[in-house]
Amino acid sequence: MGARKRNRAEAIKEARKTVAIAKLNNCPTSPRKMRLVADMIRGLEVEKALFLLKHSSKEASGRLEKLLLSALNNWEQKNEGERMEEAKLYVKEISVDSARMLKRIQPAPQGRAHRVRKRSNHVTVIVDAKVKQEEVVNDSNS
Repeated sequence: MGARKRNRAEAIKEARKTVAIAKLNNCPTSPRKMRLVADMIRGLEVEKALFLLKHSSKEASGRLEKLLLSALNNWEQKNEGERMEEAKLYVKEISVDSARMLKRIQPAPQGRAHRVRKRSNHVTVIVDAKVKQEEVVNDSNS
């Protein structure tokens, strides 16, 4: 491996140490419905996002709340000794992708049949700390 490639790989590895990722695969909700809830919390602070998810009437919000708590737990495991309140965690990135589709048959009039597509999705949440980014900006300005 060349020096530039090795340096780049090390830089990516260092950047990933502060970021926590959680994934939810094959969630039996349509991606369109899940994206509505994901758009609500994208870019918000973690406390505010959890409050919104807890008090939302959408069915997908319960699953996303559990996923966000998992991402927070992952962050705690990576950053032992640091407090979440001081780090000012926020939802850096959240993406909803389409997953497998179950195809079923619905009987229709005159001996016909309609296809029913039962959709599911994959959700990825990335949580990061705002404090460290501000320190880097302040260091580069001085």
